[in-house]
Amino acid sequence: QVQLVESGGGLVQPGGSLRLSCTTTRDIFTLFAMDWNWYRQAPGKQRELVALITSRDNTNYAYSVEGRFTISRDNTKNTVYLQMNSLKPEDTAVYYCNLHDDRADYWGQGTQVTVSS
Repeated sequence: QVQLVESGGGLVQPGGSLRLSCTTTRDIFTLFAMDWNWYRQAPGKQRELVALITSRDNTNYAYSVEGRFTISRDNTKNTVYLQMNSLKPEDTAVYYCNLHDDRADYWGQGTQVTVSS
């Protein structure tokens, strides 16, 4: 059973930066052909898609994070990253990574990001 493990969350002041990582617990032969997503869910709100990166390295971002967040992947390490700069209090949420294709859909347990002074 494949699991995703996130890391890098924590408490940061407004304007600060964090880098989230998400890696698989075992190698996936077809990982290079799969797409990665980062979602987040704030208290009392629905889960929202923050960023995605396709198997061809095409990226897309939510309007609220455009220009501040960068998603990237390293297939050799089975890992996706989310670099978050210029963080705002409204970025506070639990962040989840997701790896999927037509046959599989894997989710991480989530990592808490809190932006507060």
